[in-house]
Amino acid sequence: MAGTIRYHLDEHIATAVAVGLRSRGIDVTTTADAGLATATDEAQLEYAHDAGRVLVTHDADFLRLHNEGVEHTGIIYSHQQHRTIGELIRGLVLIHTVLSAGDMRNHVEFV
Repeated sequence: MAGTIRYHLDEHIATAVAVGLRSRGIDVTTTADAGLATATDEAQLEYAHDAGRVLVTHDADFLRLHNEGVEHTGIIYSHQQHRTIGELIRGLVLIHTVLSAGDMRNHVEFV
């Protein structure tokens, strides 16, 4: 599963992050785009996995799912109060630049 990272932002991530990534040519979907506004964390992770997207979240429950061994195409976690929108965008751009989709499989990165 090598290739370019494509992101899926859960509902906790500001829409401005999607706008910033898209303006840089990065493929990104959001919970709203996917019609998952009321979906469980498990359903969000399954959607991202099925779509071959790395999930970006502020929700620590996804770290629990990772630790429980749930298969995924990658999780990027950022504590909501520790990063500005600009810092989060810069971190995601950096990850997109240096890692592949294959690198992210069943892997967690912290921004």
